[in-house]
Amino acid sequence: MIVRKLVVGPIASNCYIVGSEATKEGMIIDPGADAKDILRAVEKLGLTIKLIVLTHRHPDHVGAASQVKKATGAEVAVHTECARYLPQSPSYIYEPPYEAAPKPERILQEGDSIDIGGLHFTVLHTPGHTPCGISIYGEGVVFTGDTLFNYGIGRYDLIDGDYDQLINGIRTKLLTLPTETIVHPGHGPDSTISTEKRANPFLK
Repeated sequence: MIVRKLVVGPIASNCYIVGSEATKEGMIIDPGADAKDILRAVEKLGLTIKLIVLTHRHPDHVGAASQVKKATGAEVAVHTECARYLPQSPSYIYEPPYEAAPKPERILQEGDSIDIGGLHFTVLHTPGHTPCGISIYGEGVVFTGDTLFNYGIGRYDLIDGDYDQLINGIRTKLLTLPTETIVHPGHGPDSTISTEKRANPFLK
């Protein structure tokens, strides 16, 4: 499996390009900004992008989705709660380089499967940072958006944030994954479930 992380935009959000080495089909998770850099990386990897997955609706995670969709023709996939907010009004976007996110073609719910070129992932609904937050688990890794970070958790003091939901989702859906699972968060460095169970100060 190919996993390429790009740090994009002024808030340093993590965008992930995920692909099959065998079929060269792939998906992009959270294209938050810097569409040209994302597309250049896709070209270098030789991937055909089939899906764009948004882990939640915040501009720093969706701000380049429209450009990337236009360039690749890939479908946009979001949780059903997120779909209520898309397509976004330009008035919601903070400022450039973030652009309004497009209307999604695929609506995701807890337990749905995402299959890309022989790679298999499961959607985990992990709200709390936002009601629409999801994590994507499979192939020994989990993409956690702004739910779980290396030694941290997502903010819950923003509009629609909920601390109890955030902690419950982390404890019941993420910390129950195999301990060797690699955590690819929405900001910052990678981690593992083992590390976060043992040492994340917010989960003591």
